Amino acid sequence: MYRQLWLIGLVLMVLGSIRLQAQTPGPVKEGSRVKVNYSDKLLYDKRGETTIQRLKGNVELKQDSVYMYCDSAIIENETQVYAYGNVVIQQGDSLKIFADEAQYDGESKIANLLGRVILVNGDRKLYTRRLDYRTDTRVAYYTNNATMVSDSLSLTSKVGYYYVATKEAQFREKVTAEGPRFRLKADSLNYNTESKVVDFLGPTIITTDSSKVYCEDGFYDTANNRAEFSGNAQYVKNDQQAEADTITYDDNLKIYSLRGNARVEDSTRLAIGDLIRYDELQDTTFLQGSARYREKEQDINSEIISYNRKKGTFKTLGRTFISDPPNLMEADQIGFDDATGLGLATGNVMWRDTAAELSINSARAEYGKKTDYLKATGGPKGRPELITIAEGDSLFLSADTLLAVKDTLSTMKSDTLKSDTLKVTQRDTMQADSNRILHAYHNARIFKKDFQAVCDSLVYSTRDSIFALYGNPIVWSDTSQFTADTMYITMKNKKIDKIIMRSNSFIIVISDGTYFNQIKARNVVSHFVESNLKRMDAFGNAEVIYYAKDDGGAYVGVNKTECSEMVIRFGAKNAVEKITFITEPKSTLSPMGTTNHRSLRLKGFRWEVDTRPRKREDIFVVLSPQNRTVPANRIKINTDEEEK
Repeated sequence: MYRQLWLIGLVLMVLGSIRLQAQTPGPVKEGSRVKVNYSDKLLYDKRGETTIQRLKGNVELKQDSVYMYCDSAIIENETQVYAYGNVVIQQGDSLKIFADEAQYDGESKIANLLGRVILVNGDRKLYTRRLDYRTDTRVAYYTNNATMVSDSLSLTSKVGYYYVATKEAQFREKVTAEGPRFRLKADSLNYNTESKVVDFLGPTIITTDSSKVYCEDGFYDTANNRAEFSGNAQYVKNDQQAEADTITYDDNLKIYSLRGNARVEDSTRLAIGDLIRYDELQDTTFLQGSARYREKEQDINSEIISYNRKKGTFKTLGRTFISDPPNLMEADQIGFDDATGLGLATGNVMWRDTAAELSINSARAEYGKKTDYLKATGGPKGRPELITIAEGDSLFLSADTLLAVKDTLSTMKSDTLKSDTLKVTQRDTMQADSNRILHAYHNARIFKKDFQAVCDSLVYSTRDSIFALYGNPIVWSDTSQFTADTMYITMKNKKIDKIIMRSNSFIIVISDGTYFNQIKARNVVSHFVESNLKRMDAFGNAEVIYYAKDDGGAYVGVNKTECSEMVIRFGAKNAVEKITFITEPKSTLSPMGTTNHRSLRLKGFRWEVDTRPRKREDIFVVLSPQNRTVPANRIKINTDEEEK
């Protein structure tokens, strides 16, 4: 009977028409059996407890949802499969694995594939020489180099895992990737073949035609061209370098965002902040959090900075510091337009010209970079304030408006008394230097410990150290008061050198706090030595009242004199020492006891004791309207900014 069965099997194999279900004499674990669906040829053998099936030609095997196809196969105990030639493992509708050879364990559900191995899952292909695949977990892995191709992306690594169910791939050791727009090298990364997102898990370098990125963490959405780089993130493009805790990039919007210790630098620019956002299309940079933007000589520090390089504009929000040597500016908000060359600073504005040794505090400041001017209004006390150094001490000046311009247009001439107007001479603008012209209007007020002044408006030149006062000017120095229609104060070595008075000049020098020495003339020039009054030259209808003293310092009488010109010399404490009268003086000397000192006044006498600024705070007190006059000879400022 056994001999008959053997002969029947042999015949069927030869004829190639067998289709058998193998039988294992021993017990097989449930779910471990590999089923033979088809084979052109089959040889069944049993050796002890071991059964062997040899299949050849169009072999088709099955276990659960897994199908295996090959040219030939050997099956031990219905669980261990050795497949050869054109091996194909198919699981579901989307997964196929091609190989030259395969070994499959029906119990562990592990397939070891060798040769030219290709895993195909939808539009994803994995190429390698050896691949292990678990049919139960649907996980493929390799340890000897493989390349995955998904759409236009190619990834290669030494070790890797592919999860069929989630469409996720893990690449480890010597990872490289290449797409149409980039090349990548990494230690480890994950790639979701469905979402097309690459996750970086270690040191990674991404290179394009014009840039390079380094990071140790992050992701790259290849479908939407978005990326996030973190972990010592660095970016290089041409001469531009960037670094931050996190760098994100949207290639569609052409927007870079850097967060945490962000820094961008090239040959001409530096940007620093907690957040830096750059719009490549608009050429706009936004910085926030301890923000700093430097371009050439200009250095901006603020809480928020928005800079449009294409339009040449920037805006700041929060306390802002700008260094643009020799100018320094500080304000709560600053905006600037390079096209017009105009800027606006608001909120507790502090401006300083280090070369001219000028500083201005205000609430609002308009400034022009091209012409280097500043127009200041308002302030903490209602008006702007200028501070400069004179005679080694601070000089404080306030007015309704302060205007500082570069001294490239004019210079003041004070060496002649032939004109009641300010002489203006044209300078070559190519000879610009650090000197400035300061205009203060209206209700200008000056305080210095030994020098005070008020007027409607004034002009000050740092080049010539000259103050020109217009509109009811009054100057005080120690016990002296000076009034005229127009006055010029010249400084020498930062000390008062001369006070030049034009039209209706009147000087009052109080003696011993009681008596008023008075000088009146059309024009007067007062000379100072070490800020002490030493000489006065009076011209035109000169009149003088002075209290004469003997050699012991006792008063001997009151002298009243009229002449065309006179020279008065002063001693200590502004006391009159000598008067020289020129051209037919008319004098009278009245005894002290017979003189009504209260009524002894020259025409035009005004003792403005209540108007005098006694301390710095007094310069912010606005004069009453009746004391404000607008001079007919006020200087016109020949700048575009004045037209505004």
